[in-house]
Formats: sequence, C-alpha cells, structure tokens
Amino acid sequence: MSGPDVSVVVAVYNTMPYLTECLRSLVGQSIGTDRMEIVAVDDGSTDGSGAELDRWAKKHPRTVKVLHQENSGGPAGPSNRALDVATGRYVFFVGADDYLGTEALERLVATADELAADIVLGRLVGAGGRGVNQAVYTPGNRDDITLVNSALPWALSNTKLFRRSLLEEHQIRYPEELRSGSDQPFTIRAVVAARRIAVRADYEFYYAVRREDSSNITYRTSLYSFVQDTALIMDTAADLITDPAARERVLHRHFTWELGKLLGTRFLEADRDEQRRVQEGVRKLAETYLTDSIRASLEVQRRVPLSVAQYGTLDDLRAVARHYADQGLTPVITEGERHFIGFPGFRDPARGFPDDWFDGTEQVRERVHQSGPATVRWGHAPDGRQALLVGWHSTLPNLNREGEPPPRVFAGDRPAARTDSGDEGQAGTAILGYLVLDEMVAGQRKQRQRRTVKFTWTDLGETHSVPVTAFDLSAAPRILHRRGLRFHLVGVEVDEKTNLRVVSTIVTPRRIAGRLVRRLRRKR
Repeated sequence: MSGPDVSVVVAVYNTMPYLTECLRSLVGQSIGTDRMEIVAVDDGSTDGSGAELDRWAKKHPRTVKVLHQENSGGPAGPSNRALDVATGRYVFFVGADDYLGTEALERLVATADELAADIVLGRLVGAGGRGVNQAVYTPGNRDDITLVNSALPWALSNTKLFRRSLLEEHQIRYPEELRSGSDQPFTIRAVVAARRIAVRADYEFYYAVRREDSSNITYRTSLYSFVQDTALIMDTAADLITDPAARERVLHRHFTWELGKLLGTRFLEADRDEQRRVQEGVRKLAETYLTDSIRASLEVQRRVPLSVAQYGTLDDLRAVARHYADQGLTPVITEGERHFIGFPGFRDPARGFPDDWFDGTEQVRERVHQSGPATVRWGHAPDGRQALLVGWHSTLPNLNREGEPPPRVFAGDRPAARTDSGDEGQAGTAILGYLVLDEMVAGQRKQRQRRTVKFTWTDLGETHSVPVTAFDLSAAPRILHRRGLRFHLVGVEVDEKTNLRVVSTIVTPRRIAGRLVRRLRRKR
C-alpha cells in the first residue's frame, strides 16, 4: 500500500482540554483517515495530555501515532522527532491548542497537487480573542506568491502544508536551541527552497486559539529570551534570503512585530536588570540590521522606541515606553504638513535625537481620532436591542460643533443606531457607538460579509472617515443570531493594520447542529 497523502504533526505539552478539540478536528477531516496520519509527540506533559493522546491512538490505531519523551523546553524537538517518522507526501503542522476546518487537509492537498506547489497556505483565523494577521489572505486565492509580491513576510508560522520531499532534500529541521519562534527559521528555509508557494483564502482552514490562561509558549517566554530567539531568526533570514528586497521586507517585519512590540507594557513590567539586557540585545540587532530605509518605513510608535534603544539610555527608553503606554500617539505637534509625536526626547538638546524619528505624519492622518485601541464588547443599545459596543477616547476636541453633522460610527454602510460623543474640552472626546446586531445582518446576500468599522466626523465643513483600530477582541466572541428564518454567526476580527471589522456568516441548520454536538462533547 502507498503511504498517506499527508502527515499531521502535533507537538504536545500541557494543552488539555484544548488538545481534545484539536484531535477531534483532525480525525474528522473530510480527506479521510485512510489518506492521512497523525504523528503526535508528547513533550513530557504533566496535565494528562499524554494519556489523552494514548486514548485517541487506541481508538484510531492506523491513523494516530504517539511518541512520548521528556520535556525539551519547546516545540522544536518534538516537531523534529515527528518529522523523522512521518511518511506522508505532505506534512502539515498544527498547534495542540488549535483546530482545523473540516475540509482543510483535503483542500490543501488538492491545491498542492494541482499546482505542483511545495508550500500551501490556508487561511488562518483567530479564536478565543486571538488576533491573526490577515494581510496574506486579503487579496484572495493566489497560485504563486513570494516574499516580495505578497504579505508572506508577515505569515512565517509553520501552520502550512509542506511537501515532505522538499524538507528532506534540503534537510530542513527546527533549531532546537530556540524556545520560541523556532517555526520561523524552519519556514524561511522552506520558503527560500520552494519552487512554488500558493495561498487559499476562500475557506477557514485553521483556527488559532488563544488559551484562557494565555499560556501559549509565545506568551510565557521571558523578554530577554525572546530577544535572543529573535536574533537567531533575523540572522537566519539575513543569511538565507539573497534577494535584497525580500530580505528587507522580512527584517522590517521582525523590527515591527517581534522587537517593536517587545518594548511596550511587558518591558515596563520587567525588572531593571532585564530591561538593560533587552535594550542591549535590541541595540545590537538595530546596529546590524536597522538600515535607514527600514527605519524610515516603520510606524512612529515602533521607530521611536527602537531608535532610542539603539542610541539612547535605558532611562530614555523607559520614558518612551511609559509615554506610549499612558498617552499613545500624543501630543501631536503640527508644522506645516508634517505631524510630529511629542515622545520624551523630541527636540531635547541634551539628547540630540533627529526629528525624523518622531515624524508620525502617516499615522496621525490615519489614527488621529483615537488615542488608543477601541474597546469592543457585546451589550445592548439604549432601546434594549443586542449590539456591538465600540468605544474609545478621541484626541480630537470639539466634535459636537453647532451647525455640523454629529460624529458617527459605521460598520461598512450601516450606521450605528446611536453614537455617543462626550465632549471633554481640549482633552478630546469620548466616543461610544452602538452597532445593533439585527441591522448588521439585515439584507445579507453573501455567505460571509465583512464590514469595516469606521468613524466619521465633520470639521469646518470637511467630512472625514477613518477606520477604527482595536486589539483585544476577547469580550466579543462569535455569537449566533437569528433574523427571521436565517441564522447568522456574527463576530469581529482585525486586519493587518488592526482595523476592526464585523464579520457575519450565514449558517445552515446542519452547521448549527454540529456546533451544538461539539459543545455537548466538551462538557462530557
């Protein structure tokens, strides 16, 4: 008999009860258990995950292979061990706390076979309040993407379908010295070696779950260890990627995402010794890889902390991080057509930092109406109807001018049933929009409808409309809503620029029954 079409690799460490849903989604794949194998490696779990794997292996002995080992400290070791025994034509990696859409593997294998693709990306969506960058999926299905012609630099996780012969031919494995981010060097090596990379965005293939205890390994890695891991990832990218444009885009991603986000709240919560080590690590990476063009292309909230980490003192960096945590992108200093952000150190003669570091013109034009991300939660409009409540503090004062239309929140072309705008004088305006659920789904014809949430206001006769940005979506999980004879699954997501969107999906009675069955199984 020929081997399976696909080997699914699951590295497991203390992921109960999420592991059960993960395994259930795998054995329930439409591709059929005769065309797949599941290779799960228990990395010394202490919460019963190992026993749960053995239970599933006993139920599905021809499909589920389980290996047990002492804890290695990260997913790299168990993933490599699984690769050594995998026999499928393709390999797919899934986190043990995540799960797949029913048709995921069948669709991915069919795409790879049809296009002779070495790597296929299937659309990932967040679950449990976890955000997933959607940039690589936004243009839709594409048959041949690269690091230059797509947002692939922002999608370097291993949650993809890989041709196994590619991995074996180029001896691609995970660097086991990394505690976090070991999938990035693995994916970069595969991307560089691949003949064709395809993306499919017309189906929700993969659900990335943020655990209630936020104990995914990315969330529990220490700051300095994260810097060390990021250094190895960036070194790998710089060494392997020979195309200058592609290399710059990948390094830009790492400065924006891994390092830029590092110098925020968690940095402030660390003790001074760790802060000093983090700054030194960031400084070395900036001196090595932060070119003038990358620095100029960074958003101001990333550019300033990274530049200050490179050239300033620890106290300078702490002051910048504290300012952004407390005040966001304020105050704004406008000079002609340029807008500067008054971070600590701006035009301080004792510091001598260049003005260009503080130029936030693009960000101010896009986000001047928000001093921080919006809060998003389910609640009720003043008339009692169920609604999505979206609120934030605007840096714009005097929005309720006599003779001009009042400010308003929209979701696509649907206005909020009510928008409260509390004038706080020169301190700005408190905004709260009530997006009534029933109005969000009224007249929906597409199977899935996405509506970007925007804020519209009029200033001196000129009307402005800009997206609302948000980060934490945990208070607005997907809910089932009935309008007439139709059922809609309604939730929220953010795009690659953290712009908030309301997503409504028409669901069939069969899908509703499936959801109820899964809920009952979880309660057992």
